[in-house]
Amino acid sequence: MKQNTMNFTHAFAEVSTSSAGGAPFLIAYGLTFFVSGILSYVLPDETAALIVLFQGGAALPLAFWLERRMGWGRMAADNPLRALSVQLAVSQALALPALIVAFNMNPRSIPVILAGLGGVHFLPYAWLHRTQLYTALAVAISFGAFVVQLLLGPVAFHIILFYVGVIYWLAAPFVYRHAVQFGKAEGQAADISFLEP
Repeated sequence: MKQNTMNFTHAFAEVSTSSAGGAPFLIAYGLTFFVSGILSYVLPDETAALIVLFQGGAALPLAFWLERRMGWGRMAADNPLRALSVQLAVSQALALPALIVAFNMNPRSIPVILAGLGGVHFLPYAWLHRTQLYTALAVAISFGAFVVQLLLGPVAFHIILFYVGVIYWLAAPFVYRHAVQFGKAEGQAADISFLEP
């Protein structure tokens, strides 16, 4: 029983350390949201909304590259949390049909809807990475963007993109630091070898 608990503890630590706590994704997507915000001022609404909708195509390769630089090793193929981690990572893709419908109805609604989806996406990471930082991030992204939309109306299209980018960047060092601390603490109880770059 104790051995299973240690393996499960090790699995959580490995998820966080191999992904640098998710910080590379926050940095990369923060950048693409910010760039999308700048472009939203110079491009037609429909074009800007399309860029926002598919900005992940640029962010994802950058995030994987950063993960290789910032993370410690790779997650083991036999990690019991591997499948769940992958499913959580790709879950947002299932919202693409609804986003396309929203785009056809009102392209300017895309930023606030993506922020809400981001909140839903991040909430389970509080459990996976063993930190309430992701709960705070989920609430800040989802409800913050909603409040911006209510207060600013049409102008919110631009502002929400900057808001999401800045919140991601602000959260990135905190989740990274948590991954380092969590990995070291759990590594002492399990096997610290995977913490070595």
